[in-house]
Amino acid sequence: MVAEALAFLVTDPEGRYLDATLGRGGHAGAILDSHPGATVLGCDRDPDALARVKNELLPRFGNRLGLELLPFSSLHLLPGGFAGALFDLGLSTEQLSDPERGFSFNLDGPLDMRMDRTQGSRASDLVNLPEEELAGIIHRYGDERRARRVARAIVEARPLNTTLELAEVVRRAVGPSGGIDPATRTFQALRMAVNDEPGELERGLESAVSLIKPGGRLVTISYHSGEDRIVKLFFQRMSGHCVCPPGTPACRCDPANALVVITKKPLQPSIDEVKHNPRARSAKLRAAEIRNHVPVKRGGDPRKR
Repeated sequence: MVAEALAFLVTDPEGRYLDATLGRGGHAGAILDSHPGATVLGCDRDPDALARVKNELLPRFGNRLGLELLPFSSLHLLPGGFAGALFDLGLSTEQLSDPERGFSFNLDGPLDMRMDRTQGSRASDLVNLPEEELAGIIHRYGDERRARRVARAIVEARPLNTTLELAEVVRRAVGPSGGIDPATRTFQALRMAVNDEPGELERGLESAVSLIKPGGRLVTISYHSGEDRIVKLFFQRMSGHCVCPPGTPACRCDPANALVVITKKPLQPSIDEVKHNPRARSAKLRAAEIRNHVPVKRGGDPRKR
């Protein structure tokens, strides 16, 4: 959905844009190619992604493209004044196709799943958690109805050392599940937990509102219901609407009139795009325009620790 994303994102052809999920550099390259006066700061928490873009795109665009190794939760450290920011969530083809990363349930590799392989716990640590805790992760992050059965099967099969070992255990526990591989939801859940993806996304969206100039755009592309729900509720809250659960005695979500939602319903890919790129079938694009600056304050710069 590159064309659609740029149509919502680019309001100033000579503006400075934030690509918060640089990945392969597809969106960043498209912005710079189609708007010769624009500049882009590309951020990613995956050092491998930055290295690829440095080799492939920097020679083409020079100082029009900046690169930063940053998770969403550290975006608030950047200088503001962006004309827009883009979050294209999910995994890149390179991450999925490299067995050493551990993201794919179809390739044999270590149970890693870290976006940044220099930090944090691995998926191998999570599969060794107590059964109840493991079931909670699989249910909460993967929407897996058979989470307890899957967790029990994993515990009984331990030790598990590779992605294919884990995938086979999960497939036997889940059984046939329609159009997707039975291991999909469990692998998604473990990846999201390893990288704290929901928390990172919430913090990244908050930072983006503080970094974009009034009149600039915030555009997101999500690939599963959990991500989309986080974005939807954030847009509602930051456009002045309470998102507290029904029955809450008093509002505690602190709504703000910081943005105006442009996409009342998420935009989804065309039939032709899905035909050429099946992985886009679940994509949902949302966009909002920043109305007021909202400052975000957090801890110190992790790059200096």
